[in-house]
Amino acid sequence: MQRFKIDDVAKETGLTKRTIRYYEEIGLIKPPERSEKGTRLYTKEDVEQLKKVIAAREVLGFSLQELHHFLTLKKAIESHHFEYRNAVDQDEKKQELQNIVSILRKQIDMLEQKMKKMLELKNELEHLEQRVQTILQEEERRG
Repeated sequence: MQRFKIDDVAKETGLTKRTIRYYEEIGLIKPPERSEKGTRLYTKEDVEQLKKVIAAREVLGFSLQELHHFLTLKKAIESHHFEYRNAVDQDEKKQELQNIVSILRKQIDMLEQKMKKMLELKNELEHLEQRVQTILQEEERRG
């Protein structure tokens, strides 16, 4: 399996080495394996996880706390999916599916709240833009 040093991961993701170590420290990514000399060695999966964190932060505008919550829910879904696949009893399977639905609902609710806030900000900016455009038109008529 191919391993990447932190410099390579930083280049691939556009993050600083300090940010990568910080994300590891606060639990946004799992600690990577280390070489005998203590060098961090990341897998392709680690790099992909960092890219997901970046997308959630940049595209969705998540705070670090929201990111942590989002990733925790994602891990819980994966865990319940594993339990579902391994469940023998139909009641167990049904319960695991209900657990997954519950977690997905939490993620959807979190995204809806974020989208609502973003829409409110967008509307506020559009209103401000319209006010400035009106003032600009008045200035042009005078001028």
